[in-house]
Amino acid sequence: MLGNKRGTSAVAGGTTLISRETRIIGNVHFSGNLEIEGEVVGDVLAAPGSDAMVRLVEAGSIQGEIHAPRVMINGSVEGAVHATSHLELAPRARVAGDVHYHIIEMAAGAEVNGRLLHCMETAADPDDAGSNAAALQAPAAKVD
Repeated sequence: MLGNKRGTSAVAGGTTLISRETRIIGNVHFSGNLEIEGEVVGDVLAAPGSDAMVRLVEAGSIQGEIHAPRVMINGSVEGAVHATSHLELAPRARVAGDVHYHIIEMAAGAEVNGRLLHCMETAADPDDAGSNAAALQAPAAKVD
C-alpha cells in the first residue's frame, strides 16, 4: 500500500527535487514529479493537463495549497490539498486544511484537520480545482 510504490510513480517530464535545508518562498509551478524534502512557503501547482505528482517526505513541509493530479504526503501541509486523481496520506502526514480528492489512501497515524471533500477527476487546473466540490453541489441556473 503506502510507500511501496516508489518504482511505479514515474511520470513523463522528469523529477524536480527540493532537498533538505532548502527553503523556497513563492509558488512552485511544475510538471512531472516534484519531490519535496525541504520547505515551500507558497502554492505548489502542477501544469494544467499534466499527469504530475507531488511527493512530500516526512521532513518536508508546505505552507500553501497543493494542486496536482497525484499527491503523496508524509510531511506537513498548512493549506488545502487538491488531488484530482489520487491522494496518498502516509503515517506521518499532517494536513491543516481541506482535502479535495478523487481517490484517497490514508494510513493509520495520518492527520487531517479540515474537511475531506470527494470530487470527480478533472484536469489539474489550479484556477478550477478549488471549485470542483462547489460545482458538484451548485444548483442549476434558472432562466426566465
